[in-house]
Amino acid sequence: MAVLITGGAGFIGSHTAIELINSGKEIIIVDNLCNSNINTIENIKKITNTNSIPFFEYDCCCKKNLTKIFEENEIESVIHFAGLKAVGESVEKPLKYYSNNLKSTLTLCEVMSKFNCNKLVFSSSATVYGSPKTVPIKENFPTSTTNPYGTTKLMIENILKDICLANPDFSVACLRYFNPIGAHRSGLIGEIPNGIPNNLMPYITQVAVGKLKILSVFGNDYPTHDGTGVRDYIHVVDLAKGHLNALKYIENHNGFETFNLGTGVGYSVLDIIKAFEQVNNIKIPYKIVQRRPGDIAECYADPTKSQKLLNWKATLSLEDMCHDSWNFAKLAFN
Repeated sequence: MAVLITGGAGFIGSHTAIELINSGKEIIIVDNLCNSNINTIENIKKITNTNSIPFFEYDCCCKKNLTKIFEENEIESVIHFAGLKAVGESVEKPLKYYSNNLKSTLTLCEVMSKFNCNKLVFSSSATVYGSPKTVPIKENFPTSTTNPYGTTKLMIENILKDICLANPDFSVACLRYFNPIGAHRSGLIGEIPNGIPNNLMPYITQVAVGKLKILSVFGNDYPTHDGTGVRDYIHVVDLAKGHLNALKYIENHNGFETFNLGTGVGYSVLDIIKAFEQVNNIKIPYKIVQRRPGDIAECYADPTKSQKLLNWKATLSLEDMCHDSWNFAKLAFN
């Protein structure tokens, strides 16, 4: 019996694949490679010393192709990463985000239902909390959104909640990520987005290697300690391990449950730049530009529920995140 990982060639999906393989799980990866690279599959094999990983270059919106995967393999559970994920782009292209993110999830759930596969870990986001009135953020906080990307995540959460109500055997662990950065310690896999990066750390590393000239900091007039946005940055390896714990949880629990995956500590954009410079002894030139639509001032987690119910806690430091990000970028862009 295998775990199907949708979007498994992506940044978080690939690191999760490694953790699952290392724990003895059989995995199958499906990814349309719209924002990832086929070489990632080979690097997962190298890191885990695995000869073969079943991989399908399919779009999860295609019911025929997903059905084929379920027909040809015994799948016991699914981790669903596949989806478009850039906040700024979602504001510019909302129809693209609603169409892709909702359709891929609905199609996946229809196929899972057909094959009586009732265990799902869903890749959600802290964006479902909108602009919280207070921090740290608990799972029972009111939900609202400030951009179409976040709205798709919240809509999918509600869909999955309804599926669990309709089917008592269905189990969903809905993981609300905060801000994953870092890379695998080997330097073989990390985050290389197509085009100009939307997220902070890939932008920093591309400036560091000379691929981009200067880092744009979006706004310095937020009500934070230095005026730049504050986020809960979590090492991607810690995040990946959270999925393994979530799988264990849904094996023994039915119904719908949400979990924050974060460190509980907020760092500003300028904090991250300074830490990266100090850890890696490299200067990052930056300029202040206008705020991005949909961005909020401050967002960091209260991870207590994940610690108690999933037996999970982030252990890697900001220094680890900065070191591993730069270690990957140096190899990737040489």
